Amino acid sequence: MKDKKMLVFSLASVTLGLVLVLMACHQPAGEKIIYPQTKKVDVVDDYFGTKVPDPYRWLEDDNSEETKKWVEEQNKITFAYLEKIPYRQKIGERLKDLYNYPRLGQPFRAGEYFFFYKNDGLQNQSVIYVQKGLDGEAEVFIDPNQLSPDGTIRIGLAGFSPDFRYVAISRSEAGSDWSELRVMEIASKQELSDRVRWVKFSAAAWYKDGFFYSGYDQPAPGEELKARNEYQKVFYHKLGEPQEKDQLIYEDKEHPLRYVNMGVTEDQKYGILVISAGTSGNEIHWKDLSRPKSSFQLLIPGFDYDSEVIDNLENKFLVRTNMDAPNYRLVLIDPEKPSKENWQEILPEKPQVLTAAATAGGYLFGTYLQDAQTKVYQYKPDGQFVREIELPTIGTASGFGGWRDDKFIFYTFNSFNYPPTIFKYDLATGQSEVFNQQKVKFNPEDYEVKQVFYTSRDGTRVPMFIVYRRGLVLNGKNPTFLTSYGGFNISLLPAFNPSIIPVLENGGVFAQPNIRGGGEYGENWHRAGMLENKQNVFDDFIAAAEYLIKEKYTSPKYLAISGASNGGLLVGAVMTQRPELFGVAFPAVGVMDMLRYHKFTVGWGWMVEYGSSDNPDQFKYLIKYSPLHNIKAGVCYPATLITTADHDDRVVPAHSFKFAATLQEKQACDNPVLIRIETRSGHGSSNITKALDELTDKYSFMFHIMGVKPIYR
Repeated sequence: MKDKKMLVFSLASVTLGLVLVLMACHQPAGEKIIYPQTKKVDVVDDYFGTKVPDPYRWLEDDNSEETKKWVEEQNKITFAYLEKIPYRQKIGERLKDLYNYPRLGQPFRAGEYFFFYKNDGLQNQSVIYVQKGLDGEAEVFIDPNQLSPDGTIRIGLAGFSPDFRYVAISRSEAGSDWSELRVMEIASKQELSDRVRWVKFSAAAWYKDGFFYSGYDQPAPGEELKARNEYQKVFYHKLGEPQEKDQLIYEDKEHPLRYVNMGVTEDQKYGILVISAGTSGNEIHWKDLSRPKSSFQLLIPGFDYDSEVIDNLENKFLVRTNMDAPNYRLVLIDPEKPSKENWQEILPEKPQVLTAAATAGGYLFGTYLQDAQTKVYQYKPDGQFVREIELPTIGTASGFGGWRDDKFIFYTFNSFNYPPTIFKYDLATGQSEVFNQQKVKFNPEDYEVKQVFYTSRDGTRVPMFIVYRRGLVLNGKNPTFLTSYGGFNISLLPAFNPSIIPVLENGGVFAQPNIRGGGEYGENWHRAGMLENKQNVFDDFIAAAEYLIKEKYTSPKYLAISGASNGGLLVGAVMTQRPELFGVAFPAVGVMDMLRYHKFTVGWGWMVEYGSSDNPDQFKYLIKYSPLHNIKAGVCYPATLITTADHDDRVVPAHSFKFAATLQEKQACDNPVLIRIETRSGHGSSNITKALDELTDKYSFMFHIMGVKPIYR
């Protein structure tokens, strides 16, 4: 199945999506903040005999005038504080300068056309270009910046028609996860009349003269950004017809809390239906599309493992799966005999994790992780080894895969001190040549990247990347920011990130540990940080901080922590468990209320990762680490800048609102507790301007709290 051919991303958001990290220390004397009064209500929930107060429950209603007034007052306090920092403007200018360089996305072939994303530097959204052939003249296909005054409309390429005459585009506004699918004719660049609304987490899988997609029922007015999303369905939209006529292909009335997505194999023979109970664990069904009245047949039962069909070889499916293989393997399955005893192993499980598999030009590519570093190998379709793709250094490679008639493909390589470089790869000879290398405004050779291993609380060995300027003196006084994620099988890999440069060039250290809950060492590593094992994630992160202090990279006064979403949960948990260990905390769009997260939008999908307070056994461990419920009166917490946004319909802003109100109420020292609430933005910054503004405020806050004077003043 060619999900690799559906480029549903914005280069701007990809580049800035990892920018959730910042730093360090105590509150300068003489700065006492008078916070807005936040009313408390008498709300108490009974969880299996345990009474849990929720005095700020009213903040969950983000549509109420009372909540809007609270947001306005909190922002007024926050920005008044930030505006007094004398070098705030200079930091903003430096960040703009660092991002003001051309960034080209990896080209993607669609028939005779090549598509790519390009940002000239500070454009709010990357522009989509198209050209005929590699030597053709590049022309603007879609410029999202022209679609709204504030540049908060995002456009992604969602899927190409089999004849490459049309492309479906995904359009979203103000950072929301909701998207609308539209269709454009490639040759004329004209938009058709098709409009498909209330789509989430779905591409367009073309078949004949239309496409399959996953959608929800229209939410009630005013509930679009917070109501629980239930009963996702698969539809077929025929080109030129109104959405009301779309054909319902699949629904499950008995299980409202499941994701359903459908893809189509490149040869248009098969439909592949993937059903997920949440963010991990799925079930796969298939359908012979040449027989319209045929029903879906089970290929792989659910929901204890993760599997994906990457292609079909005639009438058999190539499947990457972790069933009986925690590090994943690639198998060939005959759908007429799908029992696993009949599977043919193509790429057996290895000690390294098979993070991706793809096909192109009659070859097979396997991407592996070895201590969070990429290794890529080329094979014949039967698994016969051809060669290893030589990569420039320690780093991350991505993009392998393409069409069956490809003669060459592109891939992208980058690392902390190696700016993204696109290579053109000849499938027959194995030769890589530089196609495009980004020219950044700093010298990567000035910085050193090292990987260390440290021991967590239970003796587990954990890797961590550390980046700093060459010649750094380890005296315990280096401003350091520590960031991680630790969940959902997501691996944090070496990646170039201009946002960390202001820290490095001011004598700072960037640290990124690969803690449990991620996918760096396969499904066992993931499961060691989920459900009842979630405390391992926090222990790993705390141990990383202790290592940095012990080795004199930094000290608590100069140590800051940051993370977003599940990483925001991470920051909230460790700052409440070990407040003395950190100077500054930046929890961004975090899951802070672990007892009620599943009641909003797609939060139910995370129950397979976290558990649910509706389950008495799971409630017992959730209440122990839930950030909101572990803030204690009389404790001095780090200087904290919480960030969220009004259009975050993934982790609703109520999490951050309630956390901020509680922390302001119970903070026992003068360390500031501020919340910054962005408008017309979502789970990630909705454009570059907003992302850089937020970064500016975070760095200004950090340096001010630490008493560090940045070099640009």
